[in-house]
Amino acid sequence: MKSLYDSFTTYIRCELNLSARTVSSYTYDLGQWQRFTIDSFGEDFDPARTSVGDIRLWVAHLSRNGICQRSIRRKIQTLRAFFHYLMLRHGLAANPAAEITPARLPKPLPRAIRPALTEAAIALDADCADFIHVRNRLVVDLLYATGMRASELASLRTADINLAAGTLRVMGKRRRERVIPFGPQLAADIARYLSLRPADCAPTLLVTDNGAPLLYRHILAIVKQQFGAVGAVATPHALRHSCATDMLNGGAELTAVQQLLGHASLATTQIYTHLSFRDLKQNYQLAHPRALKHG
Repeated sequence: MKSLYDSFTTYIRCELNLSARTVSSYTYDLGQWQRFTIDSFGEDFDPARTSVGDIRLWVAHLSRNGICQRSIRRKIQTLRAFFHYLMLRHGLAANPAAEITPARLPKPLPRAIRPALTEAAIALDADCADFIHVRNRLVVDLLYATGMRASELASLRTADINLAAGTLRVMGKRRRERVIPFGPQLAADIARYLSLRPADCAPTLLVTDNGAPLLYRHILAIVKQQFGAVGAVATPHALRHSCATDMLNGGAELTAVQQLLGHASLATTQIYTHLSFRDLKQNYQLAHPRALKHG
């Protein structure tokens, strides 16, 4: 019995080449499942004879013991992977865990940043004209003005930018290309940055002071630093959310925001309409005489 669990662990580590963290999570979940089956059905329980009802009992047991729904979902996914392995290598006829539908998790709305804070982070040390300060301000400006992902910004090349036309070309997820427009102020900021950029450097737009490409982790650190200096907390993805939310609040059409962000489905973009409505509702409650909050 134990050998099936061990062989599965070897399979996901050596053949699927999953990360050490994922292997550790799967091993931990299977250990919990194994202890449950031994306690419930005895030492001679054969995992290959597991029924859907057995798994439902385990899920109920986990829930009664205060395990959160997110963790339970992961444990079900672990069992699905385990029984799928038994189907592939040990002749199991069906995957009992595939019939278990985990509870839906609440999907939190993305957090947007107030425009005034973003402007403050972009304007930070505006009088300082050294390369690092200009580049760091530009990172925040590009993320907010274009709605790009941090990974897209990291791979953006100088050749992808047309300052005269005010456009840049981005390679998004699944290698979907899109063209993003930008205004004259950002064009001027990019031109200023290019005038300070090292002469011999990588083809990417953003580089370090020695000309090496600016990596994803560098962009995360820059955003954290810029907003930390103005007393706020932000991430590149929060700037993407802010770009979309502020455009919708400003009257942009949903399809235009979809194209800007590079969403394959309009349904993905529609989450920002909830954010805009939330802002509208909050402003109404704070400002309208018939809805003023007292105290």
